[in-house]
Amino acid sequence: MNGDFHIASLRARIARGELSHEALVDQVLDAAAQPAAQHVFTRLYPDAARAAARHADAARKAGVELGPLAGLPVSVKDLYDVAGETTLAGSAVCVGEPAAAHDAVAVARLRTQGAAIVGKTNMTEFAFSGVGINPHYGTPRNPADAAVARIPGGSSSGAAVSVALGLAVAGLGSDTGGSIRIPAALCGIVGFKSTQSRVPRTGAFELARSLDTVCAMAHSVEDCLVADAAIADAPLAVRRRPLQGMRLAVPRTLMFDGIEPAVAKAFDRALQALSAAGAQVIDITLAELAEIASVNAPGGFSPVEAAGVHRERFAAKRDGFDARVAVRIALGTEVRAADYIAMQDRRRDWIGRVERAIEGFDALVCPTVPIVAPPIAALAEDAAFFKANGLLLRNTFAINLLDGCAFSLPCHAPDELPVGLMLSSVRGDDARLAAVALAAQPVLRFG
Repeated sequence: MNGDFHIASLRARIARGELSHEALVDQVLDAAAQPAAQHVFTRLYPDAARAAARHADAARKAGVELGPLAGLPVSVKDLYDVAGETTLAGSAVCVGEPAAAHDAVAVARLRTQGAAIVGKTNMTEFAFSGVGINPHYGTPRNPADAAVARIPGGSSSGAAVSVALGLAVAGLGSDTGGSIRIPAALCGIVGFKSTQSRVPRTGAFELARSLDTVCAMAHSVEDCLVADAAIADAPLAVRRRPLQGMRLAVPRTLMFDGIEPAVAKAFDRALQALSAAGAQVIDITLAELAEIASVNAPGGFSPVEAAGVHRERFAAKRDGFDARVAVRIALGTEVRAADYIAMQDRRRDWIGRVERAIEGFDALVCPTVPIVAPPIAALAEDAAFFKANGLLLRNTFAINLLDGCAFSLPCHAPDELPVGLMLSSVRGDDARLAAVALAAQPVLRFG
């Protein structure tokens, strides 16, 4: 099930009487059972989704003005609490743990908006990888390539594929080191990583509290903003601006290391298009990016904080973890409190210096990831897996470390594998960055 799955288009079809909310949800649930959607969902909610759709149909028939998500299919990543269920977070070791007493805040807000939550989506175990492979519940296949089974990207793998296949108008995911933007880039959709403080994390299974961000992906910038308004419980005050005169900085330190030719080709074409549309595209060094490894040492924020989250579980059930996740958690188990405090101090200093260095620019622009989605089979060996994982996370993680905000926008041609262009800015600059993304989006449509 593909086609035009933008919120405004679906709303227009419903308004013309060509489609009902219930019929749409029925189509999605049917498609979710097809082979193309294998491993996308870990649980479906057919009764609840149909009930939300019928309610929206009845309200519309009665002349009630509906919110933009009312009755429309939305997916939720498996790390969000749903009342009455154990939150598994893509893991087998959580089976049998106590059920959640309440919906996560983001899930509750989606319900309040009337969204038809069709199911929970698959993910990397405990959200700890940018690849999207899950040895417990299977790996969703990237729908961008019918011939080769490629990774979807992670950790919000099922969320991205649910949107790309037209099974959800928005996928609620999370982003700790790139888990929204990486799968969005590899699957050819739009991902929005907001400033961390914008959406409460209550009821979201924690990976790294310093970095975890509740956010979503969709088919367009506009639809990402609709989803963001729902889960933040307040829309961004976006003032649309023309691309003409915008100052876009291209940081040449780190972000282009190891870039594949297909990504370089698509990105260079995108820069030319942005420049031709009137944007000032300016190369900068931004040497502070070379400090990321030292700021994040020893262990790294994610391993150290994940080790705290899983302390008891890891001690009792380590053999039940995905071995590749266990290796990363283990990196944080021996880091001393003094070292962790020093990491936080270095991060604060680094954020301040980066913010000053990019002041005056409307956005940073770089490839979301420097590679296209590799075949799943090519990552069977650990060495290949960890090399790919490092490349996938490198560019996006810089913005999490900055506590910034970012969009990943598709910038490939129809006959190419998906490539994402990342627009990013500093913390709290979400509304201004959204205006940049809205202006850039039509310029990046090729073919």
